[in-house]
Amino acid sequence: MVSQQPRWLKDDRRGYVRLLASVRDFVDSFANSSPARLALFIFTAVILVFTALLSLPMSSATGEVTALHDAFFTAVSAVCVTGLTVVSTATHWSFFGQLVILLGIFIGGLGTLTLASLLALIVSKRLGVRGKLLAQEALNNASRLGEIGTLLRIVITTSVVIEIVLAIVLIPRFVILGEPWWQAVWHGVFYSISAFNNAGFTPHSDGLVPYETDLWILTPLMVGVFLGSLGFPVVMVLVQVRHRFRKWTLHAKLTVSVSLILLVAGTFAWGFLEWENERTISNLSVADKTIHALFASVMTRSGGFNLVDQNDMTSTTMLLTDALMFAGGGSASTAGGIKVTTIAVMFLAIVAEARGDSDVRAWGRTIPSGAMRVAISVIFMGATLVLIGSALILSMTDEPLDKVVFEVISAFATCGLSTNLSAELPPAGKYVLSALMFAGRMGTITLASALALRQRSTLYRYPDERPIIG
Repeated sequence: MVSQQPRWLKDDRRGYVRLLASVRDFVDSFANSSPARLALFIFTAVILVFTALLSLPMSSATGEVTALHDAFFTAVSAVCVTGLTVVSTATHWSFFGQLVILLGIFIGGLGTLTLASLLALIVSKRLGVRGKLLAQEALNNASRLGEIGTLLRIVITTSVVIEIVLAIVLIPRFVILGEPWWQAVWHGVFYSISAFNNAGFTPHSDGLVPYETDLWILTPLMVGVFLGSLGFPVVMVLVQVRHRFRKWTLHAKLTVSVSLILLVAGTFAWGFLEWENERTISNLSVADKTIHALFASVMTRSGGFNLVDQNDMTSTTMLLTDALMFAGGGSASTAGGIKVTTIAVMFLAIVAEARGDSDVRAWGRTIPSGAMRVAISVIFMGATLVLIGSALILSMTDEPLDKVVFEVISAFATCGLSTNLSAELPPAGKYVLSALMFAGRMGTITLASALALRQRSTLYRYPDERPIIG
């Protein structure tokens, strides 16, 4: 005799099926309208969830409820992998609160549309065309639709493997330095995830200053930040093609080349400007000065870790840092800024114009005019957001312009370097920086696409007429 299932169990199963169907329909409706809108929705939802978690009494070390603006700012900074803080990560938050921040960094590092693709895969049990379109949008259309499933696996596997390797390298050093094994494991895992995702959060109250000459700690952090700043499409090329430079994609060539140029130039420039600064590195040996300069160059473009107080740098160094932060890292990476490929495309366009070439070329490839329009749009919108953000912060405080611009660019570029202005701002100022972090992580083009009410398709074309430029 076959036993009958209880009625309540059948009802629960039907309810579960209906819930999954509702979620699938909801995801499909957003995906059909615009992947960018879905990214905006998911990113906002994730931030609100982490804000609620950080607002819980158990998230703070004292057991008290954290102010909403501080919890929201921290959630945005973690999910947007920025690293700006308004309260001490080490002393204000409990272990649960730090765990929430670390989870936010990991999720934010993967990206919103990657999460959307995974959500579609979980709900639908397969990655259909819509899910692949979401993932393709997440990776800035850097891969063909048929390769999306492979690329998603590479993204997740690469992230986890690199973070595990970094943690394995860091944990023994913390043990040798006298930390209990459980604390050394926690700090190693925290730094590895924070470094690869270019977040810049530190679980130590005094940050990395005690380790300013310890290459065992600094080297893994620099390697993790640099790899994370290249972007997953580049990592995919490096994994599949490796040393065969000729077979690299144009995107990979531009990203790696410009990243290395900025790394070397930033190291020499930062070291030259701070070499005799008594408040930073003047009293160190030549080797330690070189380490500081290299570390600053790597971290300035998005890493967010620092070995010197940013307020102690010269005004010229702060300006250099502003420029490097605004440049950022690679597209579809954990880094922020306007992206190095944007800089490369604009530089190549300027060179082509100076030579009188009709096309913009690089490594035997012609860059379409549409890519140049996007690059111009990204630079203009980024500069506009920095201008508006700086004006708003200046209207709320009496801080000098250079300090305000530094903090605003750091927020927009999701870098995380700070002059401690974030913690001193009123709640309204913290919300302004939160909006800048959100826009910087989402990407100006994605954000504009998400907020667009409709797309226009023109069936006619006006005659050409060239205005006078310059």
